[in-house]
Amino acid sequence: VQLQASGGGLVQTGDYLRLSCAASGRTFSNYDMGWFRQAPGKERLLVAAISRRGLRTYYADSVKGRFTISRDNAKNTVYLQMNSLKFEDTAVYYCAWIRTWPSEPDGYWGQGTLVTVSS
Repeated sequence: VQLQASGGGLVQTGDYLRLSCAASGRTFSNYDMGWFRQAPGKERLLVAAISRRGLRTYYADSVKGRFTISRDNAKNTVYLQMNSLKFEDTAVYYCAWIRTWPSEPDGYWGQGTLVTVSS
């Protein structure tokens, strides 16, 4: 089982980034997926979730209207388009298999990707 997040970087306020997460080891289309983030000194929290076929999505209030989660089951990949980035979006971002919709992960954490937004 592996989750490999990528696409992070250093950007300025108002910029955009697109994160990707390649999954392996499970039948990807059988699982809801989520993006979580953890800022320094804070707990890891759900940012967005997407259902198995991509028909249902969920967003944290802090990112609604700015972030979009999507998935490509043929590529075993989930994406997070992040627009209008704010300083407070700075965090390490992780993708996860979702055990219970929308916010309970199954406990496996792959390598995250760091997003730094400068003000």
